[in-house]
Amino acid sequence: MPNGTRVNSSPLSAREGKVYIDGVLVADSCKFKVVFKPDVWSGKQLSERGTNRRWIGYDIEVQVSQWKTNRMYRTMIDKYLKDGTTPEMTIQGIQDDKNSDFYATNKSEKVTCVGCVPTGDINLIDMDTEGDVVKEEITFGAKRIA
Repeated sequence: MPNGTRVNSSPLSAREGKVYIDGVLVADSCKFKVVFKPDVWSGKQLSERGTNRRWIGYDIEVQVSQWKTNRMYRTMIDKYLKDGTTPEMTIQGIQDDKNSDFYATNKSEKVTCVGCVPTGDINLIDMDTEGDVVKEEITFGAKRIA
């Protein structure tokens, strides 16, 4: 092995971590993902063959999948239908695989998404003769990360 090459003998497990919505543990969570999407301007200048690029903004997408054990999203919908208030929350994910090489160096990976508003479809009811348990998969847009 060449000098300076390090083997990742204990990679970071995707199964270790927690998800919180407005400070409450989502005990039934089964998948969580936060994606930063840069808004990129691109253009060319005379006498340059390559393309210039610059970040001019961004979007943050949050995906939460959980086994359905409560009426959290239905309550959110009912409140919106009653008084027109757009639901907005803070969602935090903490990845903390203590047996990984990542944890030994960095401890944990924590992302807090502020100003999260549901942006995707929200199933009101889900039944299937070939199904087993109901999973809710909700997509949010966040204003910023902290």
